[in-house]
Amino acid sequence: MDDASFLPTFPFAAANLMLVGAILLCGLAAGQVFVRFLRLPRITGFVAAGLLLGPAVFNLIDQAMLAELSIFVDISLGLILFELGRRLDIRWLIHDRWLLASSVGESLLSFVLVFATLRLFNVGGVYAATAAAIAMATSPAVLLMIIHDRRAKGPLTERMLALTALNNVFAFLLITLLFGFVHLEYKANWVKAVAHPLYLIFGSILLGYLAFMIARWLARWLGKREDAQFVMLLGLIVTTVGFAISFKLSVLLTLLAFGVFVKNQDRDHDLMAVEFGPGAQFFFVVLFVITGAGLQLSELAVAGVVGAAFVIARLAGKLVGLMMFAPLSGLTQNKAALLAVGMVPMSAIAVVMVQGASALYPEFGARLSAIVLSAVVILELVGPLATQWALTRAGETEAVSRQPEVKQ
Repeated sequence: MDDASFLPTFPFAAANLMLVGAILLCGLAAGQVFVRFLRLPRITGFVAAGLLLGPAVFNLIDQAMLAELSIFVDISLGLILFELGRRLDIRWLIHDRWLLASSVGESLLSFVLVFATLRLFNVGGVYAATAAAIAMATSPAVLLMIIHDRRAKGPLTERMLALTALNNVFAFLLITLLFGFVHLEYKANWVKAVAHPLYLIFGSILLGYLAFMIARWLARWLGKREDAQFVMLLGLIVTTVGFAISFKLSVLLTLLAFGVFVKNQDRDHDLMAVEFGPGAQFFFVVLFVITGAGLQLSELAVAGVVGAAFVIARLAGKLVGLMMFAPLSGLTQNKAALLAVGMVPMSAIAVVMVQGASALYPEFGARLSAIVLSAVVILELVGPLATQWALTRAGETEAVSRQPEVKQ
């Protein structure tokens, strides 16, 4: 036996565990610096920390490490989309039909304007359509994080969450359907072009429904104990993410469907409205730091003009779509404009969607990345600021709502 066998070897056995801990600490520190000294959202600090640690700057987190850490992104997005799905009340949509109309309007106009803009830059039809479908979705991660940090509460906040849930549903479904055209672009047969999108849509929704049925059964068995239901839901979300990956289904659509079923099918209220709270912060921090590490500043140099045009066209679509239906929805034009600005963020969801396209055909993914990720770089930095500003201007954040009382 080697006399030095008791000494540590390099690379260290728990290197990945140390890396996750370092990512968490660096993200927290950067977030605190941005809030305390720069008066900026913590999310911007998380992304900045990832950008510095990643291949774009110091390369302490290289591409191989990013691939190994991708499971944390899937779990984080699963948790976020489950939470978003729980906020989509179908009864609200039936009662307020103009909310659904507003969502269709802003999503459709975002798609049309981004698609038309990309075609002006001679981007191919399938690439432009897929990028435009990605542009429809607002980042629920950024929105939920800003709402949590600023303790935002009010009608505009609730409407923003509902519209975000809806435009994510539209985006996921449209992108999945467009996968059929991607197959045809690369000379696949019609059977694959039709069967693959149908498998993704119906398989993901079915898995989300099965997860809901299991969650409801476990909730009845566990009883109304918040601590037990918290652990149960978290464990089931992670398990469902694993099944979605194993069966090559959409993690995003599966967990969103899971949350929607919990909100609308749990008629006996067996499942408690569990707040993930501090437990979810770990996933938020890791998600944004890893997302920041995956950004390439070179994307701006390669497709900076296209990315800027993409961002402007997307904002215009949301602005016009929401303002067009504002009078019918009982909103002032000012409130509709604040809604549009608050829904600017587009970050980790877009990255995962691009990765999904890359898994089909690497060449397609590479060309799509050049279009979409340049816009993501811009919106990762601008998006959180826009959402925080909109909610503050609406008077629904803690800083605004807690005014000193005037003595009579």
